[in-house]
Amino acid sequence: MGEKADVQMAQNPFEPYVESLRQQLEEQDPVFLIGVVVALAVVIITFVFLKYFLTSKTVRSAVLLVGLCDSGKTLLFSRLLSGKFKRTQTSITDSSAPYKAKNDRGSTWTLIDLPGHDSLRPQYLEKFKSAARAIVFVVDSAIFQKEVRDVAEFLYNLLTDPVISRNTPAVLVACNKQDVTMAKSAKLIQQQLEKELNTLRVTRSAALSSQDGSVGRSLYLGRKGKDFEFSQLPLKVEFLECSARGSKGEEGDADVEKLERSLAKL
Repeated sequence: MGEKADVQMAQNPFEPYVESLRQQLEEQDPVFLIGVVVALAVVIITFVFLKYFLTSKTVRSAVLLVGLCDSGKTLLFSRLLSGKFKRTQTSITDSSAPYKAKNDRGSTWTLIDLPGHDSLRPQYLEKFKSAARAIVFVVDSAIFQKEVRDVAEFLYNLLTDPVISRNTPAVLVACNKQDVTMAKSAKLIQQQLEKELNTLRVTRSAALSSQDGSVGRSLYLGRKGKDFEFSQLPLKVEFLECSARGSKGEEGDADVEKLERSLAKL
C-alpha cells in the first residue's frame, strides 16, 4: 500500500497541495471568494487595457503634413528633413522619411507629405490617419483671405473625422509663408477660421438634418449652444507661424524653429 502511494506521489507530486487548497477554499466565506474573483478580474482587465493603450500609442508614430495645393507642404517637408531649399511641384502621391525630433529623447517620427489636391486628399488622409501622432495643417498665410473657405472646409472634415477625434493627435496649424509682406498672422488666421468653422458647422448640421432628420452619424464640432472655439475640441490645436522659404530666399535658412519645438514635444 505504501509503495502504491509513493508511486502516485511520484506521478502527481502536487496533488496533496491541490487537495489542501481545495479544502481551504471550501472553508472560506463565499463573499470572500467572490471578492477575490472580482479583484483578479479587475487586474486582468487593467492589464489588457494598458497593453492596448500602450500599443496603440506606439503604433501612432506618423506626422502628417496636410493642406491645400501650393501651401508649401513639400518645401516644408524638405526643410524639416535636411534644412535645404528644394524646388518643388504639386505632389500627386505621398512622400515619407524618418524625422528625428530636436529633443533630448531622440524621438524619431515618420514624416509624411500628403498631396494637397482636393481630389486626392480624402484617399490619402484615409490611408494614414490611423497612424497619425500629429497632423501639421499647412496654411498659405499670404493668400489666406482668398482661401479661407476652402481651408475651413478641409479643416472641418479633418476635425470631425471619427478616427482622428478618437485618437486625438496633436494638430499644429502651420501658418506658412510669413516671409511674404501681406501674410496674415497666426492669431488672425485662428480667429477667422473659428468664425468660418462656426458658420460651416451650422450649414453642415442643417444639411444633415434635412436629409434624415438626425445628425447622429456626424461628430459635432465644438460645444452646442456656443460659438466655436478651438479650445472646445478634445484634441490640442496649436497655431504657429513659419516660413519654409525663409526671409533670405533660396540661399537662406528656413524659419521653422517654432514648428520644430512643437514637434519636439510630441
